[in-house]
Amino acid sequence: MPSTVVVGGFFGDEGKGKIISYLAQKDDPKIVVRGGAGPNAGHTIEDGEKKYKVRMLPSGFLNKNAGLMIGPGVVINPEVLHKEIEEFGTSTRTFIDNNCGIIEKTHTDVDAGGRLKEKIGSTGSGTGPANADRALRTLKMAKEIQSLKPYLIDVAEQLHNALDSEQNILVEGTQGTFLSLWHGTYPYVPSKDVTASGICADIGLGPKNVDDVMVVFKSYVTRVGTGTLDGELPMDEVSKRGWSEVGTVTGRQRRAAEFDFNLAKRAIMLNSATQIALTKLDVLFPECAHKNSFDDLSLSAKKFITRIEDSTDVAVTLIGTGPGVNDIIDLRE
Repeated sequence: MPSTVVVGGFFGDEGKGKIISYLAQKDDPKIVVRGGAGPNAGHTIEDGEKKYKVRMLPSGFLNKNAGLMIGPGVVINPEVLHKEIEEFGTSTRTFIDNNCGIIEKTHTDVDAGGRLKEKIGSTGSGTGPANADRALRTLKMAKEIQSLKPYLIDVAEQLHNALDSEQNILVEGTQGTFLSLWHGTYPYVPSKDVTASGICADIGLGPKNVDDVMVVFKSYVTRVGTGTLDGELPMDEVSKRGWSEVGTVTGRQRRAAEFDFNLAKRAIMLNSATQIALTKLDVLFPECAHKNSFDDLSLSAKKFITRIEDSTDVAVTLIGTGPGVNDIIDLRE
Protein backbone atom coordinates (compact mmCIF):
# COMPACT_ATOMS: atom_id res chain seq x y z
CA MET A 1 0.00 0.00 0.00
CA PRO A 2 2.47 2.69 -1.15
CA SER A 3 0.70 5.89 -0.10
CA THR A 4 2.17 9.14 1.21
CA VAL A 5 0.17 11.95 2.83
CA VAL A 6 1.70 15.45 2.78
CA VAL A 7 0.39 18.12 5.16
CA GLY A 8 1.48 21.53 6.44
CA GLY A 9 2.99 21.74 9.91
CA PHE A 10 2.40 25.37 10.83
CA PHE A 11 -0.15 27.93 9.53
CA GLY A 12 -0.04 27.12 5.82
CA ASP A 13 2.43 28.72 3.38
CA GLU A 14 5.05 26.10 4.29
CA GLY A 15 5.94 25.27 0.68
CA LYS A 16 3.74 22.19 0.28
CA GLY A 17 3.24 22.92 -3.43
CA LYS A 18 6.95 22.63 -4.12
CA ILE A 19 7.31 19.44 -2.06
CA ILE A 20 4.26 17.77 -3.63
CA SER A 21 5.38 18.76 -7.11
CA TYR A 22 8.82 17.25 -6.46
CA LEU A 23 7.37 14.01 -5.07
CA ALA A 24 4.92 13.76 -7.97
CA GLN A 25 7.78 13.82 -10.45
CA LYS A 26 10.38 11.89 -8.46
CA ASP A 27 8.15 9.06 -7.21
CA ASP A 28 5.84 8.95 -10.26
CA PRO A 29 2.57 8.17 -8.42
CA LYS A 30 -0.36 6.73 -10.30
CA ILE A 31 -2.68 9.25 -8.61
CA VAL A 32 -2.20 12.62 -6.93
CA VAL A 33 -5.31 13.33 -4.86
CA ARG A 34 -6.28 16.49 -3.03
CA GLY A 35 -8.17 16.82 0.24
CA GLY A 36 -8.76 19.98 2.27
CA ALA A 37 -11.31 22.74 2.43
CA GLY A 38 -11.56 24.29 -1.03
CA PRO A 39 -10.12 27.10 -3.22
CA ASN A 40 -9.25 29.12 -0.12
CA ALA A 41 -5.88 27.31 -0.24
CA GLY A 42 -3.27 28.22 -2.84
CA HIS A 43 -0.03 26.53 -3.81
CA THR A 44 2.82 28.08 -5.80
CA ILE A 45 5.13 25.92 -7.91
CA GLU A 46 8.24 27.10 -9.78
CA ASP A 47 9.51 24.90 -12.60
CA GLY A 48 12.41 26.45 -14.45
CA GLU A 49 11.29 29.85 -15.72
CA LYS A 50 7.61 29.08 -15.14
CA LYS A 51 5.65 29.87 -11.99
CA TYR A 52 2.27 28.23 -11.39
CA LYS A 53 -0.38 29.23 -8.88
CA VAL A 54 -3.03 26.59 -8.24
CA ARG A 55 -6.12 26.62 -6.00
CA MET A 56 -8.23 23.61 -7.05
CA LEU A 57 -6.13 21.06 -8.90
CA PRO A 58 -3.51 18.97 -7.06
CA SER A 59 -0.03 20.51 -7.14
CA GLY A 60 1.32 17.32 -8.71
CA PHE A 61 -0.07 18.21 -12.14
CA LEU A 62 3.44 18.65 -13.62
CA ASN A 63 3.67 14.84 -13.74
CA LYS A 64 1.79 14.27 -16.99
CA ASN A 65 1.34 10.55 -16.22
CA ALA A 66 -0.50 11.06 -12.94
CA GLY A 67 -4.26 11.08 -12.55
CA LEU A 68 -5.39 14.23 -10.73
CA MET A 69 -8.26 13.73 -8.30
CA ILE A 70 -10.22 15.85 -5.84
CA GLY A 71 -11.84 14.02 -2.94
CA PRO A 72 -15.48 14.35 -1.85
CA GLY A 73 -14.54 16.35 1.25
CA VAL A 74 -13.43 19.30 -0.90
CA VAL A 75 -15.82 22.05 -2.01
CA ILE A 76 -15.31 23.17 -5.59
CA ASN A 77 -15.74 26.44 -7.42
CA PRO A 78 -16.49 25.21 -10.97
CA GLU A 79 -15.27 28.45 -12.52
CA VAL A 80 -11.86 28.19 -10.81
CA LEU A 81 -11.62 24.47 -11.65
CA HIS A 82 -12.42 24.93 -15.34
CA LYS A 83 -9.92 27.77 -15.60
CA GLU A 84 -7.11 25.66 -14.13
CA ILE A 85 -7.95 22.62 -16.25
CA GLU A 86 -7.73 24.80 -19.37
CA GLU A 87 -4.60 26.65 -18.24
CA PHE A 88 -2.67 23.52 -17.31
CA GLY A 89 -4.07 21.26 -20.05
CA THR A 90 -5.28 18.49 -17.71
CA SER A 91 -8.78 17.81 -19.06
CA THR A 92 -8.11 14.13 -19.84
CA ARG A 93 -6.69 13.30 -16.40
CA THR A 94 -8.69 15.46 -13.99
CA PHE A 95 -11.33 13.72 -11.90
CA ILE A 96 -13.57 14.95 -9.10
CA ASP A 97 -15.76 12.96 -6.77
CA ASN A 98 -19.52 12.87 -7.36
CA ASN A 99 -20.02 14.19 -3.83
CA CYS A 100 -17.75 17.22 -3.92
CA GLY A 101 -19.73 20.23 -2.72
CA ILE A 102 -20.29 23.25 -4.97
CA ILE A 103 -19.47 26.88 -4.16
CA GLU A 104 -22.02 29.28 -5.60
CA LYS A 105 -22.21 33.07 -5.81
CA THR A 106 -24.26 33.24 -2.64
CA HIS A 107 -21.33 31.69 -0.78
CA THR A 108 -18.71 34.08 -2.16
CA ASP A 109 -20.99 37.03 -1.43
CA VAL A 110 -21.33 36.02 2.23
CA ASP A 111 -17.60 35.37 2.47
CA ALA A 112 -16.60 38.72 0.99
CA GLY A 113 -17.82 40.88 3.86
CA GLY A 114 -19.16 41.01 7.39
CA ARG A 115 -17.79 39.02 10.31
CA LEU A 116 -16.00 36.34 8.25
CA LYS A 117 -14.00 38.90 6.31
CA GLU A 118 -13.53 41.56 8.97
CA LYS A 119 -12.91 39.49 12.11
CA ILE A 120 -11.78 36.04 10.93
CA GLY A 121 -9.88 37.31 7.88
CA SER A 122 -11.57 34.95 5.41
CA THR A 123 -10.14 34.72 1.88
CA GLY A 124 -13.51 35.54 0.33
CA SER A 125 -13.49 32.31 -1.71
CA GLY A 126 -16.87 31.10 -0.40
CA THR A 127 -15.32 27.97 1.07
CA GLY A 128 -16.49 28.47 4.66
CA PRO A 129 -20.12 29.33 3.83
CA ALA A 130 -20.26 26.37 1.42
CA ASN A 131 -18.99 23.99 4.08
CA ALA A 132 -21.54 25.45 6.51
CA ASP A 133 -24.32 24.69 4.01
CA ARG A 134 -22.92 21.19 3.64
CA ALA A 135 -23.28 20.68 7.38
CA LEU A 136 -26.88 21.86 7.04
CA ARG A 137 -27.34 19.41 4.15
CA THR A 138 -28.43 22.10 1.70
CA LEU A 139 -25.29 22.27 -0.48
CA LYS A 140 -25.37 21.22 -4.14
CA MET A 141 -23.19 18.29 -5.14
CA ALA A 142 -20.88 18.04 -8.15
CA LYS A 143 -23.11 15.33 -9.66
CA GLU A 144 -25.83 17.97 -10.02
CA ILE A 145 -23.68 20.31 -12.16
CA GLN A 146 -23.82 19.60 -15.90
CA SER A 147 -20.44 21.17 -16.76
CA LEU A 148 -18.66 18.85 -14.30
CA LYS A 149 -20.07 15.55 -15.63
CA PRO A 150 -16.99 14.71 -17.78
CA TYR A 151 -14.85 14.70 -14.64
CA LEU A 152 -17.06 12.79 -12.20
CA ILE A 153 -15.73 9.62 -10.59
CA ASP A 154 -15.79 7.61 -7.36
CA VAL A 155 -12.47 8.83 -5.94
CA ALA A 156 -12.32 6.43 -2.97
CA GLU A 157 -12.88 3.44 -5.23
CA GLN A 158 -10.13 4.57 -7.62
CA LEU A 159 -7.68 5.05 -4.77
CA HIS A 160 -8.29 1.61 -3.32
CA ASN A 161 -8.08 -0.02 -6.75
CA ALA A 162 -4.68 1.61 -7.20
CA LEU A 163 -3.53 0.46 -3.76
CA ASP A 164 -4.70 -3.09 -4.45
CA SER A 165 -2.50 -2.99 -7.57
CA GLU A 166 0.42 -1.70 -5.47
CA GLN A 167 0.53 1.60 -7.34
CA ASN A 168 1.80 4.76 -5.67
CA ILE A 169 -0.63 7.37 -4.36
CA LEU A 170 0.34 10.88 -3.29
CA VAL A 171 -2.17 12.60 -1.00
CA GLU A 172 -2.08 16.40 -0.93
CA GLY A 173 -3.16 18.37 2.09
CA THR A 174 -3.92 22.09 2.25
CA GLN A 175 -3.49 24.91 4.76
CA GLY A 176 -1.55 23.89 7.89
CA THR A 177 -1.99 21.93 11.11
CA PHE A 178 -2.69 24.97 13.30
CA LEU A 179 -5.33 26.22 10.91
CA SER A 180 -7.35 23.07 11.65
CA LEU A 181 -10.91 23.75 12.79
CA TRP A 182 -10.32 21.25 15.64
CA HIS A 183 -6.65 21.74 16.51
CA GLY A 184 -5.91 25.28 15.37
CA THR A 185 -6.21 28.78 16.81
CA TYR A 186 -10.01 28.92 16.74
CA PRO A 187 -11.86 31.00 15.60
CA TYR A 188 -9.13 32.21 13.22
CA VAL A 189 -9.19 29.02 11.20
CA PRO A 190 -10.84 27.67 8.02
CA SER A 191 -13.97 25.55 8.07
CA LYS A 192 -12.45 22.04 8.35
CA ASP A 193 -9.85 19.83 9.97
CA VAL A 194 -6.73 19.85 7.80
CA THR A 195 -4.49 17.46 9.75
CA ALA A 196 -3.50 14.17 8.10
CA SER A 197 -6.54 12.41 9.56
CA GLY A 198 -8.89 15.04 8.15
CA ILE A 199 -7.27 14.99 4.72
CA CYS A 200 -7.54 11.20 4.57
CA ALA A 201 -11.21 11.36 5.55
CA ASP A 202 -11.75 13.86 2.72
CA ILE A 203 -10.65 11.36 0.10
CA GLY A 204 -11.84 8.06 1.60
CA LEU A 205 -8.50 6.67 2.72
CA GLY A 206 -8.57 4.73 6.00
CA PRO A 207 -5.76 4.77 8.61
CA LYS A 208 -4.48 1.30 7.69
CA ASN A 209 -3.98 2.42 4.09
CA VAL A 210 -1.42 5.12 4.93
CA ASP A 211 2.29 4.29 4.69
CA ASP A 212 3.91 7.65 5.37
CA VAL A 213 2.86 11.05 6.66
CA MET A 214 5.20 13.85 5.64
CA VAL A 215 4.81 17.12 7.54
CA VAL A 216 6.16 20.21 5.78
CA PHE A 217 7.80 22.92 7.89
CA LYS A 218 9.26 26.17 6.63
CA SER A 219 12.58 27.23 8.15
CA TYR A 220 10.69 30.03 9.87
CA VAL A 221 6.97 30.45 10.66
CA THR A 222 4.59 32.64 8.67
CA ARG A 223 0.90 33.36 8.94
CA VAL A 224 -1.55 35.33 6.80
CA GLY A 225 -4.29 37.37 8.47
CA THR A 226 -5.41 37.36 12.08
CA GLY A 227 -4.77 34.87 14.86
CA THR A 228 -2.03 33.97 17.31
CA LEU A 229 1.59 33.92 16.17
CA ASP A 230 3.98 33.42 19.09
CA GLY A 231 7.23 35.32 18.77
CA GLU A 232 5.90 37.49 15.94
CA LEU A 233 8.55 39.84 14.56
CA PRO A 234 7.95 43.48 13.60
CA MET A 235 7.45 43.91 9.85
CA ASP A 236 10.65 45.94 9.48
CA GLU A 237 12.60 43.06 11.06
CA VAL A 238 10.83 40.56 8.78
CA SER A 239 11.87 42.62 5.77
CA LYS A 240 15.43 43.01 7.07
CA ARG A 241 15.77 39.22 7.35
CA GLY A 242 14.45 38.71 3.82
CA TRP A 243 11.37 36.87 5.05
CA SER A 244 8.77 39.16 3.42
CA GLU A 245 6.12 37.11 1.62
CA VAL A 246 2.53 37.44 0.43
CA GLY A 247 -0.24 34.82 0.42
CA THR A 248 -0.88 32.93 -2.84
CA VAL A 249 -4.67 33.40 -2.70
CA THR A 250 -5.08 36.66 -0.80
CA GLY A 251 -1.97 38.64 -1.75
CA ARG A 252 -1.80 39.74 1.88
CA GLN A 253 1.49 40.27 3.69
CA ARG A 254 2.51 37.27 5.77
CA ARG A 255 3.45 37.83 9.38
CA ALA A 256 6.57 35.98 10.52
CA ALA A 257 8.38 34.48 13.48
CA GLU A 258 11.39 32.27 14.06
CA PHE A 259 11.03 28.49 13.79
CA ASP A 260 8.84 27.26 16.65
CA PHE A 261 10.20 23.95 17.95
CA ASN A 262 7.32 23.40 20.39
CA LEU A 263 4.76 23.97 17.64
CA ALA A 264 6.67 21.59 15.37
CA LYS A 265 6.67 18.90 18.04
CA ARG A 266 2.89 19.22 18.46
CA ALA A 267 2.35 19.06 14.70
CA ILE A 268 4.32 15.81 14.58
CA MET A 269 2.10 14.42 17.34
CA LEU A 270 -1.21 15.50 15.78
CA ASN A 271 -0.33 14.12 12.34
CA SER A 272 1.52 10.92 13.36
CA ALA A 273 4.30 12.16 11.10
CA THR A 274 6.94 9.72 9.88
CA GLN A 275 9.00 12.25 7.87
CA ILE A 276 9.70 15.98 7.77
CA ALA A 277 10.18 18.14 4.69
CA LEU A 278 11.95 21.41 5.50
CA THR A 279 11.61 24.28 3.02
CA LYS A 280 13.34 27.63 2.44
CA LEU A 281 16.55 26.64 4.18
CA ASP A 282 18.26 28.97 1.66
CA VAL A 283 16.32 31.95 3.05
CA LEU A 284 17.56 31.26 6.57
CA PHE A 285 21.02 30.26 5.39
CA PRO A 286 21.74 31.94 2.01
CA GLU A 287 25.00 30.03 1.64
CA CYS A 288 22.90 26.88 1.17
CA ALA A 289 21.04 28.13 -1.91
CA HIS A 290 20.52 25.54 -4.66
CA LYS A 291 22.54 22.84 -2.87
CA ASN A 292 21.61 19.23 -3.68
CA SER A 293 23.81 17.44 -1.13
CA PHE A 294 23.60 17.48 2.65
CA ASP A 295 27.39 17.44 2.82
CA ASP A 296 27.48 20.80 1.02
CA LEU A 297 25.37 22.56 3.67
CA SER A 298 27.00 24.93 6.13
CA LEU A 299 27.67 23.77 9.68
CA SER A 300 25.06 26.17 11.08
CA ALA A 301 22.42 24.80 8.69
CA LYS A 302 23.29 21.22 9.65
CA LYS A 303 22.99 22.10 13.35
CA PHE A 304 19.57 23.67 12.72
CA ILE A 305 18.34 20.51 10.98
CA THR A 306 19.74 18.28 13.72
CA ARG A 307 17.98 20.37 16.35
CA ILE A 308 14.66 19.90 14.53
CA GLU A 309 15.20 16.14 14.40
CA ASP A 310 16.22 15.96 18.05
CA SER A 311 13.23 18.06 19.12
CA THR A 312 10.63 16.10 17.14
CA ASP A 313 12.25 12.64 17.05
CA VAL A 314 11.45 12.49 13.32
CA ALA A 315 13.93 12.55 10.44
CA VAL A 316 14.18 15.46 8.01
CA THR A 317 14.14 13.64 4.67
CA LEU A 318 13.58 16.47 2.16
CA ILE A 319 15.28 19.86 2.35
CA GLY A 320 14.31 22.75 0.09
CA THR A 321 17.26 24.94 -0.89
CA GLY A 322 15.61 27.26 -3.41
CA PRO A 323 12.31 28.08 -5.14
CA GLY A 324 12.71 25.59 -8.00
CA VAL A 325 11.10 22.15 -7.89
CA ASN A 326 14.52 20.50 -8.07
CA ASP A 327 16.22 22.72 -5.48
CA ILE A 328 15.95 19.77 -3.10
CA ILE A 329 18.16 17.56 -1.00
CA ASP A 330 16.52 14.13 -0.87
CA LEU A 331 17.64 12.04 2.10
CA ARG A 332 15.00 9.32 1.81
CA GLU A 333 16.30 5.79 1.65
